[in-house]
Amino acid sequence: MATKKQRSPVKGYRMIQDSGTSKYVNRVMIGTPTEGDIRMEWAAGRYGMTIPTNWSMVNVVQFLNPYIPQRFSVADAQNLIVQHAIEKEFEWLWLLEDDTIPPPDAILRFNKYIRDESHPVISGLYFTRSVPAEPMIYRGRGTSYYTKWKRGDLVYADGVPTGMLLIHMGLLRAMWKESPEYVVQGRTVRRVFNAPLEQWFDEEKGEFGQVTGTSDLDWCTRVMEGGFFKKSGWDKFQKMKYPFLVDTNIFCRHIDNDGTQYPTEF
Repeated sequence: MATKKQRSPVKGYRMIQDSGTSKYVNRVMIGTPTEGDIRMEWAAGRYGMTIPTNWSMVNVVQFLNPYIPQRFSVADAQNLIVQHAIEKEFEWLWLLEDDTIPPPDAILRFNKYIRDESHPVISGLYFTRSVPAEPMIYRGRGTSYYTKWKRGDLVYADGVPTGMLLIHMGLLRAMWKESPEYVVQGRTVRRVFNAPLEQWFDEEKGEFGQVTGTSDLDWCTRVMEGGFFKKSGWDKFQKMKYPFLVDTNIFCRHIDNDGTQYPTEF
């Protein structure tokens, strides 16, 4: 029976009451590094995904500050996103890049992994923006892409991209503690993600050398070689040769600025 204070001013209806027995849970944060321009197809895919019942989610999109002409690199944006997720005490981080179109059931499928807490890193499946397009599933470095799988398989790898990647925050917190600080647009962050770019001159050989790469494979290598699975309580995965899970049921389209989607064959 509602008290006098709780009664609705409209006869026959009662005010909605909050029990106050639980608080909001920062379960998963979606972080999107972007330059600001996106395709309509991406927006439809991103905001058209089916949302599970009783779902907790926060969107964080790092846009360019209009007062600063220089844009964020992917790695810098990723580090800013990680910092925000740590500060707000999220349980999971979902990196969803602005050229990766998620399938309608992506949240439902990721939700299963979040509920089960069976894997610390789960990637969706997508292909390179090239003709022919290549699946971004890697075993080894310098060995091209891995092919011994079919759609619907759960595939383990030692290299995955960050365009559709779910990561347990325990792993990222462990990495954050051991990552060097640097400054991005006046803000001090830590280099959890890094896009390798090194150049040197070998005086003995009289030759220049250069190493370049992307932040995704560099991050995967650091996770494994730095022992961060064990440091974050995922001991089982530290012992695995291929610790990153690719759920090929989460099949995404890779889209370029002209609207071409990859792979183009299907």
